[in-house]
Amino acid sequence: MKPQYLVLAIACLTAFAAADPAGAQEQRTPVSHCQAIAKNIPKVTFASFSGAAPLTPAVSEGEEVKFTFLGHSTFEIDTPGGIVIATDYNGWYRPATMPDVVTMNKAHTTHFTLAPDPGIKYVLHGWSDIPGEKANINLVVGDAYIRNVPTDIRFSYGLGGAHENGNSIFIFEIAGLCIGHLGHLHYELTDVQYTEIGRLDVVMVPVDGGLTMGADSMSRVIKRLRSSLILPMHRRGPPVEAFVSMFGKDFDVAYAPDDSVTVSMRTLPKRPLIYVLKGVQ
Repeated sequence: MKPQYLVLAIACLTAFAAADPAGAQEQRTPVSHCQAIAKNIPKVTFASFSGAAPLTPAVSEGEEVKFTFLGHSTFEIDTPGGIVIATDYNGWYRPATMPDVVTMNKAHTTHFTLAPDPGIKYVLHGWSDIPGEKANINLVVGDAYIRNVPTDIRFSYGLGGAHENGNSIFIFEIAGLCIGHLGHLHYELTDVQYTEIGRLDVVMVPVDGGLTMGADSMSRVIKRLRSSLILPMHRRGPPVEAFVSMFGKDFDVAYAPDDSVTVSMRTLPKRPLIYVLKGVQ
C-alpha cells in the first residue's frame, strides 16, 4: 500500500472510533476470572483460594471490600474504588449514602421495589419481564464486574409450581474476589448452574430454614461451593444455629460483634468460615 493511502486509512479508522466511542466500548465484553478459574481445572467444579497452590491474579495491598448487613437479605458492598452496591434492595434497608448499584430479586416484595430512588444509577432486576426469557446481567461499574445466574423459584409459599428464572444469583467480581449473593434460592443448584457460577470466595446465603430451602438442602449447596467466607442472611424464625449445625469440623463458626466485615484476597480465611454478622444472630 502506498504511504498516502495508508495515512488515509488510519485517519478514517481514527475518525470512526472517535465518532462511535459507545460502540467501541460495547465490543469489549467483560471476562469473568471466577468462571475462568473454575473451568480451567480439570474435573473440578469449584476453585478456592484456601488451597495450597491458589491461582490468583496480582492484587495490591489495601484492596479491601466491606460488607455491611442492613437487614433481611440486603447487604451494602463497598468496593476499594468507592462504588456502593446494595443487594436485594427493597427501599426499606438503605445504605447511608446513595448506592451506585442495586440488585433485586422478585421472590417477594421484601426483595425488590418497582419505585427505587431515581438517584440510583443502576437498578438490576434478577428477572425478565419478557415471558420465557432470562435476566442477563453483564455490567462493569467502576471496579466492580456484576453478572447473574438465573434460577427458578416457587410461587408464593409454594403454591402453583415453579416460576422459571424468577430469581438470580448475583455475582460481584471485585478486587480479585468472587462474591455471590444467592437471593431467594428455592432449589438446589444444577451442575450447569455451578459451572456458570464458577468460584465464590464470599457467599451470602439465606438461612430461614424453609421459606427458601431447608437447612439441609442449603448446607449441601454451601458445601459444594466451598467458599472461604459464608455470610448468613434472611433469617426468619429458626435460630441461625439450625443452619450452622449442618456443618462439620471442616467449617469454622464465629459471631461478629458488629454488622460489618472487611476482607481482601490476602485476608480470606484459610478454612471455610461461617461468619454471623450482628443483626442476623
